[in-house]
Amino acid sequence: MKILQVAPRYPPQQGGVETHVCEISERLVDRGHEVTVVTADAGEEGFRRERRNGVRIKRYRGVAPDGAMHICPQIMWAVRNADVDVVQAHNYHSFPLFFAALGVGERRFVVTPHYHGGSADTVRDRLLSLYRPFGRWAVRHADAVVAVSEWEQEQLAKDFHVNATVIPNGLDVERFASATPLERENPYLLTVGRLEEYKGVQHVIRAMTELPGYDLLVAGGGPYREELERVAQRTGVEDRVEFLGYVDNKELLSLYAGASVYVTMSEFEAYGMTVAEALAARTPCVVRAAGALVDWGANEGVVLIDSTDTISTIEAIQRGMQTKVSTTCLVGWNDVTSSIEDIYYD
Repeated sequence: MKILQVAPRYPPQQGGVETHVCEISERLVDRGHEVTVVTADAGEEGFRRERRNGVRIKRYRGVAPDGAMHICPQIMWAVRNADVDVVQAHNYHSFPLFFAALGVGERRFVVTPHYHGGSADTVRDRLLSLYRPFGRWAVRHADAVVAVSEWEQEQLAKDFHVNATVIPNGLDVERFASATPLERENPYLLTVGRLEEYKGVQHVIRAMTELPGYDLLVAGGGPYREELERVAQRTGVEDRVEFLGYVDNKELLSLYAGASVYVTMSEFEAYGMTVAEALAARTPCVVRAAGALVDWGANEGVVLIDSTDTISTIEAIQRGMQTKVSTTCLVGWNDVTSSIEDIYYD
């Protein structure tokens, strides 16, 4: 089968959607399918082609106001002219999905929205409000819609009146479980992800004032880093908060495995991939009860927190340190890919 994946970005760009598309694309290639990925992340270099682990990639240059939406009309023509059997488009919160819907024609069209309903950023929220009629049409135009969580499935039914099939994000559980823990002089808390205000790292930093025996390691980069550094300075914990920037996969495994607690205080998530990764490494998690993150509260090893105030955060972290972890809730990428294949053939 010839398959076209459409996404705003693709590795080496980092993120949950990027990881999802990469993992299923490479496994589909391993199963004998021809897979091409079309993205809007070419940057200043302009259009270019490449191949990564058997996956053909076509990168187009898009316009991304405030780092969002990735407006790239060329994708419509790329989809329209592609010799493929199935088109799968990812990420409702970015224009490539809409352009894929415009170009798909009569071919089978599968949409994985990774939908979280809104944005904490004012500019992005306005863009999403303007985009909603177009995004709604694109999602409803699909032959099949895939949600990565039960929470997302409910939101899609509520906001778009579509019946989505739940296929969660996958994980290489064995690889995380066998990771060698990072050894440091002090025990540490960990947070991983793009540094944006809505991710809530600032709340974790403020909690460090009452956790004097611990460091906080922050993996990932983004536009909010300078403000987070100022928060650490103002609260007097800058010597115990370390910003790691980009971390490769091998180092990330060790970071997860060595952490006393993994903490995410994000306001918007369609799944929560980093929570799955931390649990796979047998690390307890403190998770904000927002968006799809609420679904993780049913799993052993996860402490949900309703408030972001410092006292509540500290108490949740302390409970997390005493929590045992179970990995029975995690799904492997091979199973995810098989479920996606079934959707293609349905």
